[in-house]
Amino acid sequence: MKRIAIFADIQNINDTTRHAFDRQFNYRAFWQHISTQGDIVSAVAYTIFRNNDKQRQFLVALKQIGFDIKRKPFIQRANNSRKGDWDVGIAIDILHTAKHVDIVVLLSGDEDFDLLLEKIRQDSTISAEVYGVPSLTAMSLIDAASIYHPIGDQLLL
Repeated sequence: MKRIAIFADIQNINDTTRHAFDRQFNYRAFWQHISTQGDIVSAVAYTIFRNNDKQRQFLVALKQIGFDIKRKPFIQRANNSRKGDWDVGIAIDILHTAKHVDIVVLLSGDEDFDLLLEKIRQDSTISAEVYGVPSLTAMSLIDAASIYHPIGDQLLL
């Protein structure tokens, strides 16, 4: 049975599905779909934590599905700029975990991960799969993936 690790860029997926479809991503359907392909040995959801009831309930639901949650605090600077992303953390976790799995699944459309997936594919036989919203996933990320899965109705609420 193939060993699978999932890395979910929550802000990216939630924002892109809302923008493109005006709908929410269905993490439970996604989990069920992935679990038919092998054994999910690791699943991490990365989020910027705003500490509100709605987000706390969402994170509880993700934990119940099977995700481990990694949070960073939301930071609003004095000049009104905002800080908070997980790109480096996700990249480090993928590089570390890729040594122990057969399939890496990245749930994101962020082009910042294209070099990471290219590196994984060059250095190993690991499949680096991407799930993203077609109109909002960077072409360079699609090209870097072993397999690109466009998010559509079957993965939306």
